[in-house]
Amino acid sequence: MTSLFTRLSRRVVPGHVRHVHPVPHRDAQGLVAKVYDQMERDFGMIAPPVALHAPAPTVLSASWVLLREILLVDGRVDRATKEAVAAAVSLGNRCPYCVDVHSTTFLGLVGGDEARAVAADRIDTIADPRLRELVRWGRLSGGAERPAPPFTPAEAPELIGTAVAFHHFNRMVNIFLQESPLPPVRGRVRGAVRRGAAGIMGRLAGGGTGPGGSLDLLPPAVSPPGLEWAAGQPHIAEAARRALAAVEDSAARSVPEQVRQLVTDRLATGPPPGPGPVNRPWLAEVTAGLPDEHRPAARLALLTAFASYQVTDAVVAECRARGQDDTELITLTGWAALSAARQVGTRLYSDLTTCGVAARCADRPGGAE
Repeated sequence: MTSLFTRLSRRVVPGHVRHVHPVPHRDAQGLVAKVYDQMERDFGMIAPPVALHAPAPTVLSASWVLLREILLVDGRVDRATKEAVAAAVSLGNRCPYCVDVHSTTFLGLVGGDEARAVAADRIDTIADPRLRELVRWGRLSGGAERPAPPFTPAEAPELIGTAVAFHHFNRMVNIFLQESPLPPVRGRVRGAVRRGAAGIMGRLAGGGTGPGGSLDLLPPAVSPPGLEWAAGQPHIAEAARRALAAVEDSAARSVPEQVRQLVTDRLATGPPPGPGPVNRPWLAEVTAGLPDEHRPAARLALLTAFASYQVTDAVVAECRARGQDDTELITLTGWAALSAARQVGTRLYSDLTTCGVAARCADRPGGAE
């Protein structure tokens, strides 16, 4: 039986989504309906950061599969730690919506000063040394200057996986959701609202779920390069494989090849897809060689990959003016976001393999053994 909270949460999605038309629960069909049903069963609600992808059902499924199999499934890393890392990655990507969601869930699971320190970006005040190092690592995971991974290779599928998932979600949320899921109130009222939300989110996150339950939403796929970090846990490896292949296939059908090649080249050879702002003259220069009709899509894709918080209404409107509909916008940005996240995962796994043989990592809390 559907809970009152679940039914009420269905009304939240339309008010949170910008630029595209969300698919209401009552209108969901086919793959979208399957994802919504699983989300309500395993997550307790239709989460706007996932539901924003619904205009492109395959991209929606890929996003849900990643979130479920990495964050929700019980494993070697507890849910609270993964929520703290998710909030930290969101801090690094300047995604206030995801910071509020995941620091509030962390607060609901553990309570106390550590959750508030994560939310306020006061990493040095976190008392637990392992948590402090993990939060710092997540906070800096998208940049060029990254700390050594403070975890073992056995934990990599969940911790690198959490970072990869939220480097994707942060980019999409920055573009398509409002600034915060919490009401626009301040002071003690905001604190009370946050505590109430923490109680709800903590209860929803406390149950856990079994591995592999979402994999049938996407077809099997051959593993591409860049997913070595996932190899230690079969359900995570399969989720990453299927999600990446599905999004790549969708993009191949609707995103111009020249745009995909440009973004792919820049991710491989340019600066890491971190939180720093994109220089507008650089953006104009790197897109200058494209046909006029492809430049708006290229600009949106590059900003999505490198600095999603810089996407403005005007950037989206330029794509609309070229005839892109909701499905094409979500496919374009979803592909760019996941491509950037995949590049982050490759770099983080490289750090881990280097750390495994480097003496400098030996004294890290929880460091590679």
